[in-house]
Amino acid sequence: MAANEPSPFESSEMLATFLISTPLLPESWRLCSQANASAANLRSFVVERVGAVVYVAFSGVQMAGGSDPSWRTLAPLDRIGGLPLFSSRRNKEAEEPVMVHAGMLTIFSSLFNSIQNQVLGILENTDTKSIVITGHSIGGATASLCTLWLLSYLQSISSSLSVMCITFGSPLLANKSFSQAISREWCGGNFCHVVSKHDIMPRLLFAPIAPLTPQLNFLLQFWHLSMTSPEFGKLAVQVSDQDKSDLFTAVLGCLETATQNEEASESILFYPFGNYFFVSDEGALCVDSPVTIIKMMHLLLSTSSPSCSIEDHLKYGEYVNKLSWQMLNQNNSMMMNIPNSSYEAGLELAIQSSGIANQESAVIAAKECLRSARRMGLSPVLNAASLPLSLSKVAPYRAQIEWYKRWCDEQDDEMGYYDTFKTRESSKREMRVNMYRLTLARFWNSVIDMIEKNELPHDFDQRAKWVNASQFYKLLVEPLDIAEYYGKEKHVKKGHYIEHGRERRYEIFDRWWKNREVTSGEENKERSKFASSTQDSCFWAKVEEARDWLNGMRSERDNNKLAILWEKIENFEKYAIGLIENKEVSNDVLAKNSSYSLWVGELKELKQLNANVQRFPQQFTRFMDGEVVP
Repeated sequence: MAANEPSPFESSEMLATFLISTPLLPESWRLCSQANASAANLRSFVVERVGAVVYVAFSGVQMAGGSDPSWRTLAPLDRIGGLPLFSSRRNKEAEEPVMVHAGMLTIFSSLFNSIQNQVLGILENTDTKSIVITGHSIGGATASLCTLWLLSYLQSISSSLSVMCITFGSPLLANKSFSQAISREWCGGNFCHVVSKHDIMPRLLFAPIAPLTPQLNFLLQFWHLSMTSPEFGKLAVQVSDQDKSDLFTAVLGCLETATQNEEASESILFYPFGNYFFVSDEGALCVDSPVTIIKMMHLLLSTSSPSCSIEDHLKYGEYVNKLSWQMLNQNNSMMMNIPNSSYEAGLELAIQSSGIANQESAVIAAKECLRSARRMGLSPVLNAASLPLSLSKVAPYRAQIEWYKRWCDEQDDEMGYYDTFKTRESSKREMRVNMYRLTLARFWNSVIDMIEKNELPHDFDQRAKWVNASQFYKLLVEPLDIAEYYGKEKHVKKGHYIEHGRERRYEIFDRWWKNREVTSGEENKERSKFASSTQDSCFWAKVEEARDWLNGMRSERDNNKLAILWEKIENFEKYAIGLIENKEVSNDVLAKNSSYSLWVGELKELKQLNANVQRFPQQFTRFMDGEVVP
């Protein structure tokens, strides 16, 4: 492929190749079948170790509100298993909150204690290298929620354990904001939803099926009985042809409207997330663009029939067993008549894998659908390769800010880097520094934007070069952002910086730094001199809050509120002393007329003035007693 030729197949082909070349799919389905069969014994999930991989499989024999007319009810989700999810603030003010299917969330919540005990037991075994969480039908939705909880838990303890979620015929789980949050948090690659080309279950929630609740209940009973005992299910429950037709027509009609009308697409209540692995008798097609997923769901279902759309939900075992052999056979046949363009070759392979190559009208629509998802510009790998050149173009601006910091530290007014910029006048020097600050912000925002559009490799945030570069930028420039915020008195209207003014890029870079691989030598390294940049990039924002607390001590008359303010002041005081003693601050913090040094002086005066007042402690830290002099 030419260097400048885009490829929409890069990430999806990598995932498809990985799945087909490993036992993950057949082992996952085997455990799903076992979980379905064991549901008759009231077992909702099974756990099994295969070498260093542990599988957790959820039964699809669950009810997620099928008997309730409000089967499509959504519930907010900002925490899972007691752990916070996603960013504290939404990407856009107008963006809806993250919401998931209420019934499926209820199922997960009812199982959570058992799930937590099993999974935490697995984590204690040092032989475990990977966890695969899987589920069929509604069990797939439970598996997705379990995966989300486990990823949040592992992040909270900085674990590098590998987690993969593989679902089979899972219904849609959540809204568009959930899908966007998954993409922003970079965990979309942890989810692979296997969907057969005719299965109606993954498509059901596109339609407002409340009027068809009786038909849906019959269908769920048929599927559930067939999962626990296939022969008994087929004999015991028969879904009428009319019921099948009603459900099929409703779902297909809503999918068609969503793919042809942009406004209708925006109003879809449930939205796909992660990777979708469409399987057929001819192979598999993997895509990760939500818009393309919806279009392919419609296109493939339109080649089906009401009966096939019901029966396909129970045929995943057949597809998985055939898949490896079919992909090898298909690759050999492709070699006999490969198009000149590798992009066209990938497109032809995708069409053959979807199982609609012999249906001319569907082929044309499918190619248009896949072309619409074509990445504009370079592939993620090539984007990552060219990004250092973009970084080198803004590096001089970073160097100019470093020079400005040194210049500030050398001035006779002894105010330091932060306060000099905060109280700056309209000099050419400060105007240039401000321009450099804004230019660097645009560069790093563009990097984050590329990440969120999947235009960079999935492991970009783990690459030491970029983790270190983002950390260096944050420590150097965020103090200027804080100085701008308080210098323009934005805190008066908006509130303090950390909660109300901090840019999301810094929160993302915090997470990159926290999750980096740390060597034992780095952990135990002690500083022999003060840092070039204060290691807490929000230090000055905390100083500004501490100044407010100190002012509150002078004016507040409520003893309870005074006690709270004093506790906050003491906590910050201890924190700042710890940074200083560990030499994790730069010289500007210790400058004679810095905001921090002035705050220390004001606190000493307040303590002296109130030395005989009982609400103040009589013993102060040794820093205030003069043993550590800034």
